[in-house]
This record gives sequence, C-alpha cells and structure tokens, in this order.
Amino acid sequence: MEETGGSSAYGAALAGGGFDFYKFVRQPPTIVRLLSWMFAMVVFSCITTEGYINPPHSAVAKCIFNQNDSACHYAVGIGVIAFLACVAFLVLDVYVPFMSNVQERKYAVMADLGFSGVWTFLWFVCFCLLASEWGRTHDVRGIPQDAARATIAFSFFSIATWGILTYFAFGRFRHGVNDVTIPSYTEPPSDHQTPYPPTYAPTSYNPTTYNPTTYTPYPSNMPDMQQQPPFTSSLQPQGDYQPPNY
Repeated sequence: MEETGGSSAYGAALAGGGFDFYKFVRQPPTIVRLLSWMFAMVVFSCITTEGYINPPHSAVAKCIFNQNDSACHYAVGIGVIAFLACVAFLVLDVYVPFMSNVQERKYAVMADLGFSGVWTFLWFVCFCLLASEWGRTHDVRGIPQDAARATIAFSFFSIATWGILTYFAFGRFRHGVNDVTIPSYTEPPSDHQTPYPPTYAPTSYNPTTYNPTTYTPYPSNMPDMQQQPPFTSSLQPQGDYQPPNY
C-alpha cells in the first residue's frame, strides 16, 4: 500500500522550516488578498467620508446613492468585514504551513473557501445595488461623483479578487483531499468459469493398489541365544598402596 502525503496536505510544505517573508508576499494568493484588502478599504472609506450629503431642503444627511441609506450601510458593512477578514486570513496564511495537525489545516482551508465564496456573492450584490441606485440618482448637484464611481468600480473589482481567492482556496482543498486519501484494497475479479485459480489447479490423481505384505511366523526351532553374564572386571586386585619414598 502506498504512503500518503498527509504530512504535507492542505499547504504544509513549510512544516519544520523557517518563514520566508519575501517568498510569502510574492505568492499569488497573498497578492490577491492584499488587493482585496485595499479594495475593501476604498469602498467603505469613500462612503464614510463622502457618501452622505445634506439635500437642499433637508438638514438630515442622506446617502449619495439615490438617498438610499440601506445601500450605503450595506456597502460599508461588507467593506469593513472584508477588510478585517483579509487581515485575519493573511495571518492564517502565515501559520497554516506550520500547523502539524492535518485536521486543523483542513478547517482553515475550508474556512477560507467558504468565506471567499460567500463574499464573492455579497460583493456582486453590493455592486448591483450601488450601480442600480446610482442610475436612479437624477439630481447630482453637490454629490461627489468621483467617490460614487470609485465605490462602484472597486465593488466590481472586489468581485474578481474574491472570486480568485475562492479559486485558490478550492485548489488547496482539492489538493489536500487528494493527499490524505488512502488507497483501499480491492479484490481481483473472480473467474466464474474455472473452478480453481490457474496457479492452484489440482493435478491428476492416480490411485495405486495396496498390496499387503505377507509376514512369515517366527521359527520355533531356532536355538535360544545364550544370555551373556553381567559385566565383571578381569583386573586382578593389586597389593596395598605404598606411598613413594623421597
């Protein structure tokens, strides 16, 4: 059975090594995440600084997008959350390669995949909402049009960047699943036409006829063998022991 690459699954190629800052900032996911961070900051900054004006006959500030405060609130909320999420996922991208637990890396990649996919859709809704409300705004006197157009443009750019982040996260998730998958053993297909496997085919059996051996009785006229006497020593006893004289 093959060994799996579970130790390097879900982006753990740097496990046990050092952190290379210049290599990290040159990675495509890091560059796209930094762009998403910047785009989100532009969107909510434009609305919070120039997104509300006082109409000619009202003292209450209204949203520049057809005086629809919900549109401005939605764009600010999406932008602020995206801004904070980019910072959090940048920190997570630094620590994920050094995580020794495969399940923790898997959850981190799944969180990135899910959040990026959801925010791609929310930025699409934000772009459609702002573009629609700006198209219905007829009285543009005193409205900072550059700020409105920048908000719409960077909302559209955010759709692209978060979509790319979703693609990168999906690639990491799919690669991790392929690394941790353990190949299973499958039985070879059986051949129903032959009763035995080809390597264990029985040989032909040739029975032999059993011929019993005929034994002759023990003859009774043979002389009995004389029983040998027990062993006796033939050495003659010697005299008393005389110690040597020195």
